[in-house]
Amino acid sequence: MRKLLAAILAIMMLLSMTSFAMAEEPLTVTVFRGDPGDQPTEDNKIYKMIEEEFGVKFEIEFLAGDLDETLGTKFAGEDYPDLFDAGNSAEKAIAAGALIDLLPYITEEGTPNLYNHIKDLLPQLVNENGELFIIPNYGINYNAQIQNACNGPAFFLQKQVLEWAGYPQIKTLNEYFDVIEKFLAANPTNENGAAYEGFAILCEDWRHFCLINPVQHLMGRPNDGEVIINVNSGNWETETFIDKPYAKDYYAKLNEMFKKGLINPDTFVMTYDQYIAKLSAGTVLGMFDQTWDFGTATQALETAKMYKNTYIALPLVYDESYGHGVIEEHYLNGAVPNKDRGFGISVNCEYPEKMIQLFEGLLSDKWQKILQWGIEGEDYYVENGRMLMTKEQYNNRSDATWKMANTAITIWESAPKKQGTQDDGNAWAHSDQGENYFALMSDYDKAFLTAYGYKKPADFFNAPIELAPYGEAWQIDKSPIQDDYDKYLLIQDQWLPKVIMSADQAELDANWDAFVAEITPYAEVYTEFMQAEVLKLVEQATK
Repeated sequence: MRKLLAAILAIMMLLSMTSFAMAEEPLTVTVFRGDPGDQPTEDNKIYKMIEEEFGVKFEIEFLAGDLDETLGTKFAGEDYPDLFDAGNSAEKAIAAGALIDLLPYITEEGTPNLYNHIKDLLPQLVNENGELFIIPNYGINYNAQIQNACNGPAFFLQKQVLEWAGYPQIKTLNEYFDVIEKFLAANPTNENGAAYEGFAILCEDWRHFCLINPVQHLMGRPNDGEVIINVNSGNWETETFIDKPYAKDYYAKLNEMFKKGLINPDTFVMTYDQYIAKLSAGTVLGMFDQTWDFGTATQALETAKMYKNTYIALPLVYDESYGHGVIEEHYLNGAVPNKDRGFGISVNCEYPEKMIQLFEGLLSDKWQKILQWGIEGEDYYVENGRMLMTKEQYNNRSDATWKMANTAITIWESAPKKQGTQDDGNAWAHSDQGENYFALMSDYDKAFLTAYGYKKPADFFNAPIELAPYGEAWQIDKSPIQDDYDKYLLIQDQWLPKVIMSADQAELDANWDAFVAEITPYAEVYTEFMQAEVLKLVEQATK
């Protein structure tokens, strides 16, 4: 019976694919992206190719405003697009019943690209009911993982600060703020008279991880969301960190910097767009963030050739003066499938088979090269079997205006994709190709890395550690304790800025004690839940 169903589904997929080619008018696919973005141009060459081959065009809605408020409105009215990327609140879309289970549509015979893409990862991707609502948009590597740069969390610093200071190795939190403070004292404004801002903290909506998450990394752990897990004891002890004394050390340091004027009060109320505008202007010297979160600012700086204002990621830890012993940094983790992130297909979509077939086609080697490299002869060239780019071609990929006309980045970012290396040894991502990575970067960046004796930004970091059997704990679905979890996060959003802006030590201590008292009941619920979930995942992975 199972083989018969698979055969029937394969026939349906074939008919669906045929209907793409036979349709007189292209099918308009509605899309929601849970991030701000720019509309592609009408004559975008890659979207035109997709329309010609698959018979679809896209009507894209980008996030404007608060993500959870926007999603709440969509859930209330069941106003769902065909392809639904709910960003970092995808679990809420799943809990609301907005997405379909994809597994019934994915078979070895009918969708071999998708099937082979996820088959080995299914135990960690499906929920307890064996359902899969989203195929990860990142983190599935082929052949070999390539680590040229830190793509996730780190403390970031403008390269000019390190150049000015004589290219020191900055390893600790104190060293980081010390060099910012000294640079700012010597250079309060840029060459245009605009004031520099020492350290910015993005607190808006789900991006408040910029405020909350640094503590775990300062204590030597990779990104597990809001918990620290003991991976060495064998018992996987899990604890919240935000209410611990070692967290107070970080916010006390931020308070010190705030009182010295390195942190502006408006940082706690600025929107994401305002944050990106500040970074794009080159006036923010440092911040904690994740590389992907401010990519548009990096592109704007590179397009303007403001290379000295671009950022280098640094893996900071507490130094021994904090009393936490010698801490070894572990920012980089083994490859992590971006569970429950990317496009789901909504329950309102009238043609789910066609959407699956679209993903199937876009995951082919042919289309992955188009989506990630462009058109051979226009966007790259091949020499001795190696996919290469001229300086102009490489620079185009950082030009936001060029990308809106020549890439399908909006669809590519949320769709399943191949990472790592192709079977012939070329990198799937153009930016990961060794010949391109160093040779075609700006002369400024070459000189900057050379001053450190490095070839790539990842050389500032320790090598990736082995991924824990539970994956990364931020991926755990919190919906069973959603109300407590939301309150747990809200209390941090309300109190931590107060702690940072405290007038003196007595006020800081009082604010911190009040924060801990209020958050403790919710931290206990969260700890108990996360401990159980981590143990469950470890047991599942080690069977």
